[in-house]
Amino acid sequence: MKPLKPNGFIVFVQGTSILKICGGFLLFLFLIFSISGVLTSLKPEFRISSSSVNTATNKVTGKMLYHLLGWENHHLLQVLGEEKDKPTLMNFVFKLSTNINLDDPRSLLGRELPSFSIYDSKIVVASEGTDYTNMPMESTPPLEVLRAEQEATLQNTENIDPPSGGGIQVPDTGLTTGGRKVVHLYFSHNRESYLPYLKGETDPNRAYHSQLNVTKIGDKLKEELESRGIGTSVDKTDINAILNEKKLKFRESYRESRSVVQAAMAGNKDIQYIIDIHRDSRRKEQTTLSIYGEKYAKLAFVVGVDHPNYEKNLKLATQMHNLINEKYPGLSRAVIKSGGEGTNGKYNQDLSENAMLIEFGGVDNTFEELYLSAGALADVFSDFYWQAEKVNQQTQEQTDKK
Repeated sequence: MKPLKPNGFIVFVQGTSILKICGGFLLFLFLIFSISGVLTSLKPEFRISSSSVNTATNKVTGKMLYHLLGWENHHLLQVLGEEKDKPTLMNFVFKLSTNINLDDPRSLLGRELPSFSIYDSKIVVASEGTDYTNMPMESTPPLEVLRAEQEATLQNTENIDPPSGGGIQVPDTGLTTGGRKVVHLYFSHNRESYLPYLKGETDPNRAYHSQLNVTKIGDKLKEELESRGIGTSVDKTDINAILNEKKLKFRESYRESRSVVQAAMAGNKDIQYIIDIHRDSRRKEQTTLSIYGEKYAKLAFVVGVDHPNYEKNLKLATQMHNLINEKYPGLSRAVIKSGGEGTNGKYNQDLSENAMLIEFGGVDNTFEELYLSAGALADVFSDFYWQAEKVNQQTQEQTDKK
């Protein structure tokens, strides 16, 4: 009689092997969570980051995901409609790995040509004479200037503080916010200065100074707004000094000013508008305008688009641009949308739907011209503000009656 053959395999597993596998898996999880915790708890200046990976992930659009999923479930492609040229997997891989879009040569040229990337910004509305060849731009100061190792001697400072009012008649309307500070001014690039006051300096990239800079415009704008009854606060935190202390690069300015704005908003619930004051790097012929026989420094509005609610900031900037140019033709150069690789893309404007970044003049403008522009801005903004307050009050009264 033949012995019966077994119908399957018999596997012997030692208990110690199972314990080793479980222990190894738990150790792996522990290391993953520990490393993640350490990386996220590091100070920003010590964190590991990759702009290439960040840019690649930002390029993954909803449409792209639909196409990827549609290769497995064709019903999803119905959402996109009929397309003649459907993308291939190779196109997706090439675009994400190189950040180059073959349909847009700017994605390649922007890396090879200096300053070409600024043309990724979009002009939403512009005054006559402003286009993509002379749109507002920022320049990064040389390292020795950023570190304040070299700083020009000041000149032409005798009449730097003009009489109150700046030549614009301020009507006594009796309107006031009382003790409420509803407008907050700050400076992400607080040392941006102007060449007429820097002895021996002619390079726009070196127009920076620790004492005489855009913060003086903030003082003037505050004075002009408060003379029209609008309570205003000014924060002159030296962001440049913070960058030096933390050994950060100039592009980190907005991240450092962000905490300053957040602290101000947390400490004052009355703040309705936040304005970041800057200086353009363009030259005088592009940033100066004569109105009614007076020379003004032109203004420009920059709107960051890398956050979900940028449309509200864009609407406000466009309104201000149009209102300014109605009363002071050509004073506002443009409203520009900015975002993507090489830019901050938010400019802290995600903190408020009433946030503005305003460029005051260029490197060659004088404070006389800048102060006139501050007065003009306050003139237009006060009309806008009190009209909005009137509408809000009427709306509230109608709501109360119901």
